[in-house]
Amino acid sequence: MKTTVPDALKSDLPPNKWGKLLAATPVVMTVLATMLAGLASSEMTRAQYDRSLAAQQQSKAGDQWNLFQAKKLRGTLQRTTLDLLDSATAVRPLDVNALTRTLAQTPAATALSSAAGQQALTELQTGELPSSLVTAPTVDANVQAALAALIAARPDADVLAMLGMVSEPTLAEALQQAEDAARSFDAATAPVNKAIELVEKLLTSEKSVRLASDAAMSALGRDFTAARLRATAVRYDAEARLNQTIANLRELQVRKSNTSAERHHHRSQRFFFGMLAAQMGVIIATFAMAAKQRNLLWSLAAGAGVIAATFAVYVYFYL
Repeated sequence: MKTTVPDALKSDLPPNKWGKLLAATPVVMTVLATMLAGLASSEMTRAQYDRSLAAQQQSKAGDQWNLFQAKKLRGTLQRTTLDLLDSATAVRPLDVNALTRTLAQTPAATALSSAAGQQALTELQTGELPSSLVTAPTVDANVQAALAALIAARPDADVLAMLGMVSEPTLAEALQQAEDAARSFDAATAPVNKAIELVEKLLTSEKSVRLASDAAMSALGRDFTAARLRATAVRYDAEARLNQTIANLRELQVRKSNTSAERHHHRSQRFFFGMLAAQMGVIIATFAMAAKQRNLLWSLAAGAGVIAATFAVYVYFYL
């Protein structure tokens, strides 16, 4: 539908390009107001999406914190049990050779001769994990700085300032690396844990008891139990640290999503104000059609439109 200005009104407009521009002001202001309303609605929708995303990320972070706390508690229980055992009886370092001889005629002999079995014996003897399993994943320097600020409980403004230098893909990549490290740790320790469980089962079986004297078997079982508690506590601590890293990265994602939501909400408000300015231009232009000083009112309408357009461009590119 073509919009035209009545001939009676055209006589009040300057007969030049400026006059043609003033004549088109109501139409232009209506289009501009509609466009700004759409931008305001779009920004508000994106703000709501980011808020919802932040809530989901916070839930996932909570799951990781629950795992962290559970594994720290399990590690503490292992050490508490070890302290009680040590206070009740003399605990010696595990004699791996005696353990191997005792289980030489059992199904555990094959398991202990494997790579996982040898690693299990090493962990039982030293109470430490291989260094290759406890290496922290390498992440971006800016992500590390933001993590350090978060762990140190620095003010949110400092954390957000550092987080502003981290892009979403970079943060997602760091989280993926941390999750991959946790899965790799579980995959690497699963065979070792099975080997240790098999040894424990056979040490308490009747067949194993018949392979050695009661006193020697009792001492070996006690030493093995102490070594298992120590190794299990170390493993739980390592798993807890991995879950803690994942949880902290999730917390950074939550803050980044909330920051994005605040930005989109702020932009939505500014676009809404621009829409109001454009609508004011439409109203002034409408009144100009019924007033005697149309040129002045039309100029005011055009000025309101220019302000609205300029404000919208500023919000779009700089906020």
